[in-house]
Order: sequence, then structure tokens, then C-alpha cells
Amino acid sequence: MNFRISSYLLLAASILTSQAMCAQKKATYWLTTPDRSSLLQLQKTPLDFAKPSGSNPTINVDDKQTFQTMDGFGFALTGGSAQLIMQMDPAKRAALLHELFTDNDNNIGVSYLRVSIGSSDMNAYVFSYDDLPEGQTDPEMAKFDLGLDRKDVIPVLKQILAINPKIKILGSPWSAPLWMKMTGKAKGGVLKPEYFAAYATYFVKYIEGMKAEGIPIDAITIQNEPLNEKNTPSMVMLAPEEADFIENDLGPAFAKAGIKTKIVLYDHNLDHPAYPRSILKDPAANKYVDGTGFHLYGGTVDAMTQVHNAFPDKNMYFTEQSVTDHGGSDQLNIARPVAGIVIGVARNWSKNVLLWNLAADPQFGPHTNDGGCTGCQGALTIDGSKVTRNLAFYTIAHASKFVPAGSVRIGSNDIDNLPNVAFKTPEGKEVLIVANPNDSSQTFNVSYHKKAFTSVLGAGDVATYIW
Repeated sequence: MNFRISSYLLLAASILTSQAMCAQKKATYWLTTPDRSSLLQLQKTPLDFAKPSGSNPTINVDDKQTFQTMDGFGFALTGGSAQLIMQMDPAKRAALLHELFTDNDNNIGVSYLRVSIGSSDMNAYVFSYDDLPEGQTDPEMAKFDLGLDRKDVIPVLKQILAINPKIKILGSPWSAPLWMKMTGKAKGGVLKPEYFAAYATYFVKYIEGMKAEGIPIDAITIQNEPLNEKNTPSMVMLAPEEADFIENDLGPAFAKAGIKTKIVLYDHNLDHPAYPRSILKDPAANKYVDGTGFHLYGGTVDAMTQVHNAFPDKNMYFTEQSVTDHGGSDQLNIARPVAGIVIGVARNWSKNVLLWNLAADPQFGPHTNDGGCTGCQGALTIDGSKVTRNLAFYTIAHASKFVPAGSVRIGSNDIDNLPNVAFKTPEGKEVLIVANPNDSSQTFNVSYHKKAFTSVLGAGDVATYIW
């Protein structure tokens, strides 16, 4: 009797499983259009998977091909961004932070942030954590103090971590304290060799200080844009200097302090891949380095794959790119930044995508004088407690909302007219981001496990498909 019941149950389960497999799979999709008629909007009619047909271009999604695991998508939380957020009405600030950092409902699930170690050029003024009167020095970092970050950056980060305790945070310095530099000036200059060890201690103090505030720093870069001396603040650090600093000072200092924060080198444009490669060729420096950070103000994204292929055990990170839509047009030109940045760098091994920067005021401030960015539009424009969502917001949201940390990039063929990238999420969902940067609409198929659906994207449209 028990055997007959068991057999019946097994047969019933088999039939139900077969029926489920035969059921039509559907894809939902979220669309943004240049005319703003649809802004990251769920489309009402799902798309049915069926037998492939027609002569449309086909994006083949292959979950048997796997690439890098994603750490997340997000923005730079500059000091200026934090200042504007903290000046908002508390209830409206809380609502905004939930919209940004919660990963359900109408929220966009930002999972990665970059902060400046000391000030960036998108702070109201220049500061470090060990500022001294001219002529004084502090090699032991006895006067180190996070004080100025406690006003804006630390309170905002604490609110964000209460919403998403797993968010990853990358720290980047724009300059060492001025007394450590040859010129003693905020703009440009180089680090004095006699202060390499002191600067390593500065990093240790920063990471330990933020940890004491309940803020874990997942990774740091050595120097923002080490070949750029035009920002205020900024500091030049050539590849041999960075290798020396990592090998003899920062790496050993982290090891001695038991710090597990990742060390990411370079943090500058893709037109100089020789910079990180020269450091990674040095075994003494290489052992301390997790990977390389890149910007895309110069060069092409395939430089990331060149560095990956040369050092496949090291990670790639995309740490900055400014995306703006204040050129006088009402059009939201989203297809090109999604294609060139989100899709492009993800297809070239980057574990994250970070845009510059989270928020600015209507005058693109606050920023430093004589070298601060005067045209850096935020993903958000914050005017008092009024918030406007800009091009960079939707560019990142098409990924961050659907591709959580821990997702794995999977295979999809590269089609010239339809840039795309695919992921499998930790929950087992497939996510496909497609951009149409062309001047005409594109009809195409998406094929997965021998079934396919057909979709149409208008000129300049971007869609994220989920099944």
C-alpha cells in the first residue's frame, strides 16, 4: 500500500513538473525613453518565450558562460553630496535614502559607494584629516582626526548602512595632507619620499577610524587620478612611486594592523593601462594588490580586458565617470552612457560601476575654487529639499535595481546595433540590459535555452529584461 501511494505521488509530481516546464516562460521589462515618457517604468505586457522565428537580430543569452561576480553599482558620495543631503528636511532625506538604497518596490538598490579620503574637488573647501600650520609635521599621525567628515559624510553613511548594511564602500584620496607634499599646495605636487610611511599610517588611521564609527571600508585606491594635477585638491603619483609605496609602506602597514581592506591601484583613465601593468609585474607589490581601478575620460574600455588577460587573478573596478544631461536639450540621452559605461565596462570584467557624483546643487556645486569641477551634474540635483533625478540616476538604476551584489555576468553575444550585457542573480533570475543608441528603432529576438521572445526598442531607448 505504501509503495503504491509513493508511486502515485511520484507520478503526480512528475506530471506537475512536466506541465510547469511546458508552460510559457515570460520576461518582464523596464523601459526608459529619451522623451521621458517612460522613466524606468515596468511595461504592462510581459514578453512570451516561444520557438525562435523570423530574421531579426538575436541576442543569445548563455548562462553556461560565466565571467566576473559583481560587487555592485552606484555613485560617489562626495562631501558636497553629503552636505546637500544632510541639509534636507529629515523626513524627505529618509525617503530619498530609502529610494536609493533599498532594493525593492519603487527603489533602485544602489549597492556600492565611493567616498573621498579627505576632501575631493566636490567639497566646499580643501581639507585632510591631519591639517597643520605651515612648517609643522606629524609623522606619527598623533593629530589625525576624522572631524570634518563627522559633520556630513559619516552621518549620511550611517543612515545608508542602517538601510543596507551590506553596501560596499570604496575610499579614494585626492591628496595627502599638504605638509607631506613637495609644494605644500593642494593643487598638484608630489608626496615627499620621507613621508611614505606616514601616509601609510594615514590610511590605517582612516580605515580604523571609520570602522570605529561603524563604517566598514571595503577597498581603497592609492590616489585619485594620479596623472592629473589640475584638480583642487590633487597629487601626482607616477607608477614607480605607487609601486614603491604599496610594496614598502602601505602593504606592510595593512598587514601589521590586520587590515583586510582591498588595495586598488591606479584609479585613472583607460588610456594608460601600462601604469597598472607595470606595478602588477612587480611581485613584491603585486601580492598586496586586489585589482585596478579605471575611469573613462580617456581611452577605450577594452583596456580593462587587456589588463585582466595579463593578470587574470586580479580584479577590475570602474571607479568614476561623469554623466551629464545639461546640454540644453530636453532629451534624456540615456542609451549612450548605458551602452558605453554600464554595458561596456561590465563586458570588460569590471566588478562594479560607479558614476560621478551622487548629488549637486542647481549650480553644480558645492566644489572647491580654482580646480573644482564647475560642470559636474549630480545623479540628483538637490535644491533645499527638492530633488530632481538626472541622466546618471537612470543610467545606474537600469542595473542597480535588478543586478544585486553577488550576481554573475553570463554570456551574451555582442551585436553592434544592440549593446547588451547579461547577468544571473543570486536568486537565479536572468537579467539582460539592452541599449539602442541608434537613430532608428530596432526589432530583435532574445534567445535563452532554445526559446526566444521578440522586443522592439525605439531610437535611444534602454530596457532591462528579467525572467
